[in-house]
Amino acid sequence: QVQLVESGGGLVQAGGSLRLSCSASGTIYSIITMGWYRQAPGKQRELVARATSDGNFYYVDSVKGRFTISRDNAKNTVYLQMNSLKTDDTGVYYCNLDVITLGRRGDYWGQGTQVTVFT
Repeated sequence: QVQLVESGGGLVQAGGSLRLSCSASGTIYSIITMGWYRQAPGKQRELVARATSDGNFYYVDSVKGRFTISRDNAKNTVYLQMNSLKTDDTGVYYCNLDVITLGRRGDYWGQGTQVTVFT
């Protein structure tokens, strides 16, 4: 069973930075797609950043140039570096991995980590 645990959220002043981490445990043979989503109060969950195993990256327009998604294969950890944070970046951030595990493909979510940006 694959489990994801996010960390790194918190309270930050506008213009500041945070780095979110998503640590994956369990048997993972390969990560096909990794992504970060967020859900702001009263809004639907949206895809913020995604990276595929073949090197394709996607960022929602509102975070381009400010956020970077990356991974540490040795640690099975995915990161979201967030710079120049804005109040609109406030929300619960969720990690999502599409992986090959124990002979099958699975889609997994973390529990979410709160990011609050204040002025």
